[in-house]
Amino acid sequence: MMFSASYPSAYANTGDSYNYLMKQSRYAAIGVFVMIGLSYFDYHHFHKLTYFVLIAAIFALVAVLVLPARGVRRWIYIGSFTIQASEIAKFAAILFLAHWGSIHFKKMDTFKYGVLPPLIILVVFSGLLILEPHYSGIVIMLLLIALMMFISGVKLRWFVIGGAVIALGVLALAVTDKLGYAMERMHGWGLALNPPDDLYWDTYQTRNSLYAIGSGGFWGLGFGQSRQKFLYIPEVQNDFVFSVVCEELGFIGAAVILCIFALLVLRGITISMRAKDKFGSLLGIGLSAQIGLQVILNIMVITDWLPNTGISLPFFSYGGSSLITLLAQMGIVLSISRTSVINNN
Repeated sequence: MMFSASYPSAYANTGDSYNYLMKQSRYAAIGVFVMIGLSYFDYHHFHKLTYFVLIAAIFALVAVLVLPARGVRRWIYIGSFTIQASEIAKFAAILFLAHWGSIHFKKMDTFKYGVLPPLIILVVFSGLLILEPHYSGIVIMLLLIALMMFISGVKLRWFVIGGAVIALGVLALAVTDKLGYAMERMHGWGLALNPPDDLYWDTYQTRNSLYAIGSGGFWGLGFGQSRQKFLYIPEVQNDFVFSVVCEELGFIGAAVILCIFALLVLRGITISMRAKDKFGSLLGIGLSAQIGLQVILNIMVITDWLPNTGISLPFFSYGGSSLITLLAQMGIVLSISRTSVINNN
């Protein structure tokens, strides 16, 4: 599906229709190799690696701010390969909170153990992501950290207090005009199909995404038959690849894919809940839930339920660091499954 969505823009941008396909195939091969390797790696060793991964994530987020950039500062460029620092940060946050929550599980309803450490991680990572800027990364980070806190035993009252503080902080930033880039992304939200003249180009990508989804109908136009992918949807191989899925495979094909995603997340959570230790449970649930969160947010963006931000669709969107990281995380879930007590009958 990524190839079907990408070959017109690949030809327009590089003169080679297979450019994105060949690169993504290499990333997939590397990712599968890493996934298989990690599936045989005892996940308990990540306990010892927690702070190393955390420091590496902070280093990567700082590096994108000081290294030469091409547009927004989100990637570390190594030749033709790019590393998105936020992908490392998401894994680091899940790993740290699984590590911390498993050690201090009985104390997680206290501010010192259940609220302060996740808050420090959120502030540090969000502060660095604001500087890129990468607001969609902050949203995912916030949701992941909140989820990890909840499954670690943090009570609801802390979420109410935290929600109120975050709301006041966002309001203060908005009033002081410190959310300029974020407010730009809000322009045209919900108005894609009937925008005023001054928002026509702000809603262009989302509008053509909705055209693609609508033209697919129930059965779809057929694989490879999308019309909107012919340079009507900018960067269609990335965040808006599912629009082409809907246009070519229709409601039926899109529903089947979403059901597969749901089954993948459900299976990951089931495996994790039956892990033999708290660390495996927390780590596996966090990694599985990340996929579910990104799928939901991506679908909401392409259907104009959320402002147009850079939230990729797991396993579908073009991107080497994202694909390799996701497959690596699935390798860790497979490692957890090797010792989980699962009744397959």
